[in-house]
Amino acid sequence: MTETLARRALPGCTGGPDVGTPTRPRRRHRRWRDRSPWVRALTYIVLIVLAVVYIYPFLLEIGTAFKTQPDATAHSVNPVPVNWVVSAFVQLRDAGFPRWFENSAILAVSVTLGRLLFDSMAGYALARIPFRGRGLVFAGFVAVLAVPSVVLLIPKFLVFRELGIYNTYAGLIIPLITDATGVFIMKQFFEAIPESVEEAARIDGAGVFRIYWSIVLPMARPALMTLTILSFQGSWNDFSGVLIAQQSPNLDTLTTGVGRLVSGQLGAGNQYPLQMAAALLMTVPVAVIFFTFQKYIVRTGEGATKE
Repeated sequence: MTETLARRALPGCTGGPDVGTPTRPRRRHRRWRDRSPWVRALTYIVLIVLAVVYIYPFLLEIGTAFKTQPDATAHSVNPVPVNWVVSAFVQLRDAGFPRWFENSAILAVSVTLGRLLFDSMAGYALARIPFRGRGLVFAGFVAVLAVPSVVLLIPKFLVFRELGIYNTYAGLIIPLITDATGVFIMKQFFEAIPESVEEAARIDGAGVFRIYWSIVLPMARPALMTLTILSFQGSWNDFSGVLIAQQSPNLDTLTTGVGRLVSGQLGAGNQYPLQMAAALLMTVPVAVIFFTFQKYIVRTGEGATKE
């Protein structure tokens, strides 16, 4: 007993702490509230400046949309109009903006719903259904991602003419109703879902489509929300695809209609108010979709079980 106590008292022995060796003081991380008020004030100032720089173009867009043409020319970087007017919005209404908005809504909603269905079905098949050549098919999807969309414009136009869907809604919607990016996103997410969930459903007698529709698809809500945002934004802002699929003014969307408007008879001068008014109205639906669904993106793996 005495020897044990002696060993613990001696420095360097394994029986206890080194009494004779000075211990280093632990470094404590200073919390945010413990920092100097000057440091916090400087941090807030930097963040405010960055926020202003980020949102200033959007504020300039809003202010310029309500300016007159001379005011927008004389004070191009001032977001506050001298006189608030809605003449630019009246010009857009008279030029056919409601019709363009309707066509864009039809295109975006149809494409988004189509991609949610077909991309998820293709992604589930590549992730779960074993068939010969599955790896080659997936490699083909990945290869399509590397092809610039501009290269496919002329082939698409020729296909439209041969199929007789040029200048129709089908020509606008069908080429965009599925894409390789959506298939890739859904496949990767389905592979992260435990297979034990599907095995339990198979034991209960559920078929492939029932498992996909009632069990796996509800678990893929984060991937579906991401695909919704990307599909709606991409089809809403699509210009080149719409341009080669039609030439009738009745099928113009917001992108092609506004493009022809600012480069046609109303294109004399800079037309800043007209362009900013159109850009503002085009931004609102995409912003609503994004802020509605973005909270679901971070909820990955929702509904999955632990292995």
